[in-house]
Amino acid sequence: MENSLIIALDFANRKEVEQFLQPFTGKQLFVKVGMELYYQEGPEIIRYLKANGHRIFLDLKLHDIPNTVKSAMKGLARLECDLVNVHAAGGKEMMRAAVEGLEEGTAHGRRRPAIIAVTQLTSTSEEQMKIDQLISVSLEQSVLHYASIAKEAGLDGVVCSAWEALSIREKLGDKFYTVTPGIRMAEDSTGDQKRVATPEFARNAGVTSIVVGRSITRSNDPLKSYEKWMVAWRSGQV
Repeated sequence: MENSLIIALDFANRKEVEQFLQPFTGKQLFVKVGMELYYQEGPEIIRYLKANGHRIFLDLKLHDIPNTVKSAMKGLARLECDLVNVHAAGGKEMMRAAVEGLEEGTAHGRRRPAIIAVTQLTSTSEEQMKIDQLISVSLEQSVLHYASIAKEAGLDGVVCSAWEALSIREKLGDKFYTVTPGIRMAEDSTGDQKRVATPEFARNAGVTSIVVGRSITRSNDPLKSYEKWMVAWRSGQV
C-alpha cells in the first residue's frame, strides 16, 4: 500500500480496459475501479483484473445506513480487493459497520481489504463546501475531523488531497493511510479537480499513495507515461 501509484481505470467497459492494459502485459499494476466501470461490468471486472495479477482499489464510496453498508461490505469482501472505501460523512457508526462487514466477509486465514474514508472530494473547493454543505470551518479542519473519526471507527486511512496529507500525518501518525487523487505534472491540465498537487509536493507531504487517471489513461503512450510517473513519484521530483 505504501508508496503506491494507483491507476484510475475510468473507462466505460471491459473492452476499453483490455485495450488500455495491453501494453502492460507482464506488469503488476495497482488499479482503481470506480463507479463508472463497476456499475457496467460488475464483479466480473474485478475477477478479470485479479486473474491478471493486478492489485485493486474498489472505489464505490459507500454511504448509507450502517446495516446496509455492513451487508454490502460483507459481500464486497469476497471479491478480495486490496482496498475499498466509504464516505466519512456517513458517520462513525456507519464506518464501524463497514469494518465489521469486511471482517465477516473475509475468508478465514485471509487479511481483510484495507478500508479508507473519503473526506472532501478533490473537486471541492472551500467555497463550495461552505455553500453546498453548510460547513463553516475551513476545508482543512473538515478533512482533519473526518480523518479523526475514521481512525476512531477503525479504518486504515482516508482519501484526501495532498494539501491536507501533512496535517493528517502529524495528527494521526505515519501508519494512517493518505490516498490522494488530483495529482498532476506541472504541465498537465487540472480538468475538474480543484485541489491539485505535483508528485513532488505529494511526496514531501508524506502521502501514502497517489491516484493518477487521465495523465496516463488518455496518453498517446500509456506505458511510457506510467513509467515517467513512477520515476516522478518514487524520486519525488518532476
